[in-house]
Amino acid sequence: MRLADFADISGSLDEKENFANLINTGWHHDAVYERFSDEEYERRYHALHERMDSLGLDALIVGGGPSHWSSGGGMLWLTGHYEWHAIACYVLVPRHDDPVLVYSMGGSHIESVRRVSWVKDVRPSRNGRFGRVLAEAITEKGLEHGRIGHPPVDPRFIDYMPVNQYRDLQDSLPEAELSLIDDVFHDLLVVKSDEELDCVRKAGRLCVDAFEAMVERAGPGTTEEQLRAAAAGAIFEGGGDIDFLIIASTSTSDPHLIFGSPRPSGRVLDGGDVVLNELAAGYRGYTAQIGMPIFIGEPETSARTFFEQITLPGFLEMAEELRPGKRLTDIERAGRFFRDHGYQSRPILLHGIDLVTAHPHVYVGEGDDEEIRPGQVLMLEPNPVRSDGNLGMFLGHTFIITGDGNERVTDCPLEMVIAG
Repeated sequence: MRLADFADISGSLDEKENFANLINTGWHHDAVYERFSDEEYERRYHALHERMDSLGLDALIVGGGPSHWSSGGGMLWLTGHYEWHAIACYVLVPRHDDPVLVYSMGGSHIESVRRVSWVKDVRPSRNGRFGRVLAEAITEKGLEHGRIGHPPVDPRFIDYMPVNQYRDLQDSLPEAELSLIDDVFHDLLVVKSDEELDCVRKAGRLCVDAFEAMVERAGPGTTEEQLRAAAAGAIFEGGGDIDFLIIASTSTSDPHLIFGSPRPSGRVLDGGDVVLNELAAGYRGYTAQIGMPIFIGEPETSARTFFEQITLPGFLEMAEELRPGKRLTDIERAGRFFRDHGYQSRPILLHGIDLVTAHPHVYVGEGDDEEIRPGQVLMLEPNPVRSDGNLGMFLGHTFIITGDGNERVTDCPLEMVIAG
């Protein structure tokens, strides 16, 4: 692949081939981005190399894109780049050579990405021909006869690269052993480094900012869509990214809602309503989540009772179990609080966070014997529901497991929130 040095083509940027493949422009030279330390990236690559050795791989093709379950995935973890143009971008990780990031775009876009990426060799995909560009890099590094692994781009749904890209790899590397492998990144992410945990803390603060912006905006006459705008503005103002904003509302006197909506509507709030929400903000790829009912004025009496005597006490009982040495079965056992008090709930009680939602998961009646470990990030999110199935109250917060307990990174008062 021919790369065009800016010094040679600066006067002919209108030629498509030049613009798509340019390098060394100096554009964005004074852009400011926070980055992880070299030592942190070296730690990550060392851990991945050990995993590659155990699998007998000469190279790994690691993808990541903008889907919720990927949120950049291993590609982001290894480069610092978050993709939003394509299904996925890919970083080639040779076992004994420098990595290569294949980015979706060329031109001025790729020059910006080169300022963000820890990987120095960043190449354009040539209009989506990721497989061909990856094959060229593999051949350059003398691995065209090697064993090349590709873990899922999206570990939750087990999605790999698109078939056209994989066929380009097969056609271009007929003597390589291409292998679709299981996810390797959860085990590398489930217990986080200090630098990673600092990003989780920042994401937690962004969640609180977004929630407080919604509370301030909420009141009779406000729409669900306007609450979403308030939350989004707070996250962007703080330098974060949105993972999701789940928001919906209902009357507490005649309710028909148990959980928020990923598509907030134009419904207009009125006195006596409750806004059910779950917000997820990201910072440099690491996300946290929060959700608390927001009441618009004084709710119907039974709704106040629901929150004060059921929702909050049940949450606090489960939160007491979030400490090292406890097991997921302890969380599940504490979550029986709702059934014991005549209510039900959504099935899920807790999940882990790697970059986004990940294992472990605890459901009603399901919790394996896995031990909780320091450095894990857990989202405790019980969603009790009335016995008639017409009103729920999601209450969720993100916790870091510490050496002797936990740290709630979505640090705001655990009390009834009344707005408007």
